Formats: sequence, structure tokens, C-alpha cells
Amino acid sequence: MTVHYVKGHGTQNDFVLLPDPDGQLELTPCFVRALCDRRAGIGADGVLRVIPGEGEARWFMDHRNADGSLAEMCGNGLRLFALFLVHSGLSDLGEQRIGTRSGVRRAVVGPDHTVSVEMGAASIGGESAVQLGGEMYFGTMVSMGNPHLVCVTLAPVSDLDLSSTPITDAGNFPDGVNVEFVNVLDEAVQGAQAHVRMRVHERGVGETFGCGTGACAVAATVLAGSVGTAAVDQPGGRVFVTVDACGAWLSGPAVIVGSGELDPAWLAAANA
Repeated sequence: MTVHYVKGHGTQNDFVLLPDPDGQLELTPCFVRALCDRRAGIGADGVLRVIPGEGEARWFMDHRNADGSLAEMCGNGLRLFALFLVHSGLSDLGEQRIGTRSGVRRAVVGPDHTVSVEMGAASIGGESAVQLGGEMYFGTMVSMGNPHLVCVTLAPVSDLDLSSTPITDAGNFPDGVNVEFVNVLDEAVQGAQAHVRMRVHERGVGETFGCGTGACAVAATVLAGSVGTAAVDQPGGRVFVTVDACGAWLSGPAVIVGSGELDPAWLAAANA
């Protein structure tokens, strides 16, 4: 079986896309881990399989984390997915509807490859805490279709060591959690009502240079239920999150790096 791939990223949150219009490709956890391996594979934060959707969604984003586990939703992945559909001729510029495990999401691809995606409404929960490097950080539990803990702190997030997994409350997060560490900044950016800097440790991945659902969770937290826009600076770049009565929209760049074909011998070993 010939397997083609496309490599791309959104604010340096990178993915391997696997076009699978017939839905025949089996994504085992072992295969996903091999693809995402940055030394022996292509290297990525996750895998996005492009398969036919249902109903109003012509295409479905089958998203897997780098450890092979299923993922419900990913804003950066969704922006890249939408751009790929246009780039490959499977969709046109403008609005499209894409199926995800968190429901159907709208995406709008502009001619400059800036992509805006509908992220749904944030569900703000209670408080929890996380331990990192011997320090405790307190945060707000937020669901964007996947779980987040948003920790606003005065400690400069640029100084944090996220090479190890933060210790969280398993009772609150039985399936793991994405943890955002956030500094609220004073300077205004392009009319945004809030400006923040964040870093994120994603479950099943580790630290990533960008997290779309995390940016939305952070925006919903710092805007405190108000309608408005937040500029969110991440190591991989800046995105904008606009929150209104219907939910959140995430806007930012997406980049297709290149494409290729998996070597049959490597593919056989990866699936062994």
C-alpha cells in the first residue's frame, strides 16, 4: 500500500497529514508514534488523517497525539487541515465545514493562508492546581472539547522548565490535561481587549510551540466571560481568539512544508 503524507504546522505546532479518501489506512498507536518520532520518523506533535466525513462535513479530521492516543480537537491542526483541503483541491477558498471528535467545525481559509476556525464555546469549571519543578500553580479548569488547566501566574513563563510532565490532580483529570502557564501583558495589540503570553504542556505530547484549544481556553479565562478578542503569544507565534456569545474563533497562519511518500520498508517496520 502506497502511503502519501504532507508535513505542515500552525504556529510551529506541527503535524503529519495522511490523505486517506477511501478510509483504508489503519492508524495503530505504534504507527503514529513512529511517524511522530523526531529522529527515526518524520517528526510531529500529532497525526491528522484526512478521511470522508458525514452530513454537512465533507471531510473528517482523525487526530492522534504523538503518543498514539486519540485527540478530540486541535485548533492549530484544524487550521492546517483546512489549508490542506484547499491546497490539494479538495475544497475552495472561503468557508468549509470539517468533522472532528468534538463536532462539526467551520473554517475560513483566506488567500494569504490565514485560517480562522470555529472552536466552540469554552466551558469554565472549577479550580485545580498543578505542581511543576517543586512549585504549585493554581488554575481554572476549562473544556474546549478537550481538557485544559489555565494557570495565570506572575512568574515569567519564559523561565519555566516544561521538559517534565506537570503533576496534576488525577481525580479532576482522569484522562490527562493540557496545562497552560500564562502571563497577562499590559501592552495593547491590534485592538485586542487582552494580550497574554503562554506556554503549554500538552497531554500525550509534552511542550508544544502552539496550542489552538489552549489559546482559546486562555482567552476565555482572561476575558472572564466578556465578549472580545485576545492576542495570544506562544513560542511558535501569535494567534488571535475572538470570543462572542456563540463561542470562540481562532485566527492565525498555517503552513504546508512539503509532501512525500513513506518508504514501504519503513512502513512495514513501523506497523510491525
